[in-house]
Amino acid sequence: MATDWLLSQNERMKKQGIFNWTLPAWVVTLQDEAPDGTTTVRRVNVCPSAGVCAKHCYALGSDSGYIRFPAARARHLRNLRMVLDTPLLWQERMAVELRHPRYQPDSENGKLGHIRIHDAGDFFDDAYTLMWLEIMRGAPEGLTFYAYTKEVSRFRRLVEPNPPANFKYVFSRGGKEDVLIDPTRDRDADVFLTLEDLKAAGYSSQAASDLLAVHGPPRVGMTVNRHRKGMTASFGELQRQRDAEAASRRERQQTKARSSN
Repeated sequence: MATDWLLSQNERMKKQGIFNWTLPAWVVTLQDEAPDGTTTVRRVNVCPSAGVCAKHCYALGSDSGYIRFPAARARHLRNLRMVLDTPLLWQERMAVELRHPRYQPDSENGKLGHIRIHDAGDFFDDAYTLMWLEIMRGAPEGLTFYAYTKEVSRFRRLVEPNPPANFKYVFSRGGKEDVLIDPTRDRDADVFLTLEDLKAAGYSSQAASDLLAVHGPPRVGMTVNRHRKGMTASFGELQRQRDAEAASRRERQQTKARSSN
């Protein structure tokens, strides 16, 4: 009987010897049926700080494996339900699973001992983030965890004061909190249309290895694997445009309100 692992590998991660934990992307609708037959509906925002990235997210595209393969989608929904409905059980299962030999570093067999948290989804609330920090601190020696995240303010509060020694992270652009990213001290990642655009913006490509996001240069970029409809610039630039438009609208509204008084 196959083991029901919490951590998995897509083709790219398998080639690089990396395991990953995945949630569904962005806003998810969960239907729950009670013993009496009544149904309740929950809407969960798994990426609360998503900005322009939500419109162009690879995990939401019709060509994405998350959409094309029902079994993968079901597994991601299962993961989210575990975190929401039985968080302590999920935390215990994860801690136990990480002690399995398949996750331990073994350079001769291409096992790097790296766990990527979220190739979709994000650290969507404080409790979930704190559970991951506890899991990392109790993980076997030799394991390294890493993540891309748009939860800048949450990480400022919960992670930066005392980050686990085995946790590396990079802030990814295209979110509502891009303005909080400090390029003088933060690692940041952006998504570009072309490699030429990426290099012109002063970023280094992580195409050779996903681990360059946390072990390579502080500004790392990637190119879209397929053209995203309506994507005319990098995530970071599109978010700056959206933020500027929102600020302009607020200013017009404030001016109108003052003139009517």
